[in-house]
Amino acid sequence: MKTKNADFVERRAAAKDAKAALLEKMKARKDDPAVEARRAERAAVVAARKEREAAKREEAEKLAREEAERQEAEKAAKSAEENRLINQMVEDEAARKAARDERYAARKARKGQG
Repeated sequence: MKTKNADFVERRAAAKDAKAALLEKMKARKDDPAVEARRAERAAVVAARKEREAAKREEAEKLAREEAERQEAEKAAKSAEENRLINQMVEDEAARKAARDERYAARKARKGQG
């Protein structure tokens, strides 16, 4: 009959052997040229991805800059148009005032002579 302690010793030995086998397998994989090739390939993929992301980020920044410049130009054009309209209104008002003053002066001249 097996004792409880014997089962524990067997399980502990089995776990120790499994860990040692796993360690040997990892050591063998570390020196494997295929693993090195896959690692280099992954590094190249990561580098290419970073390059694409940098290019995409640069393009997004460029588009944002162009959009800001376009909005600034539109804002300046709108402001210039508003200023032109205001100046036109001021000129029209000055012309109306000058015409009114002329009529007033003519009426005064007629009353003074008559």
